[in-house]
Amino acid sequence: MSTEIESAQPSSEDRNIAVLTHLGGIFFGFIPSLIVWLIKKDSSNAAWLSAQAREALNFQITMFLGYVIAWALTILLIGYLFFAFVAIINFIFCVLVAVKVSQGSDYRYPFSLHLIN
Repeated sequence: MSTEIESAQPSSEDRNIAVLTHLGGIFFGFIPSLIVWLIKKDSSNAAWLSAQAREALNFQITMFLGYVIAWALTILLIGYLFFAFVAIINFIFCVLVAVKVSQGSDYRYPFSLHLIN
């Protein structure tokens, strides 16, 4: 009896979904990562994709909290600058991570709150 050993490298379909999940955060916030994570979290053959969706979800929740803080700070007018800063950070990291996961690498955002485990 031979058993096939599962490759450590994720499939190209999983990599493409992960790229779209991370890039979707730029335009749609936490919604794409939440959808992918809810669909793939219990799938044993998509563990890598589930982990990437969870990582994207945690990062987008962190960005959402940043936007809420920026909105609250608009009273002091510094919130507008903070809002722009959060948007730029969101864009840069989403693109960087999308490039990494397209190559099949694992990536963890450096300052993301890990609220979903």
